[in-house]
Amino acid sequence: METSVQGIVIMTTTQDPAEADRLAEDLVRQGLAACVQTTAVRSHYLWEGKPEQQAELLLLIKTTAARYDEVEAFLRAHHSYALPEIAMLPMTGGSASYLDWLGRNAGGKTSAT
Repeated sequence: METSVQGIVIMTTTQDPAEADRLAEDLVRQGLAACVQTTAVRSHYLWEGKPEQQAELLLLIKTTAARYDEVEAFLRAHHSYALPEIAMLPMTGGSASYLDWLGRNAGGKTSAT
């Protein structure tokens, strides 16, 4: 079975567990993502020229390439960070049935042959 759905994972982080839950729930509820996973991470980065480290929550947003612009706009409008991480990783493979599910639940189109 083949599918025409191009799956992607969009990553973002936040320090606030309530914000992580709100972002995840709203993305799924609005059909912008089929699934959002959250996990605790420790981020090390430069901010305004100084090394920083911070406990954060990483959100892995599973959606379709067709929804990227909408997810980015949503994150820019609803994220508390002045400069939120918004990074897209393409899914270069995956089971056709999973990708079909992803497409159905993230508002994408599927085409099984």
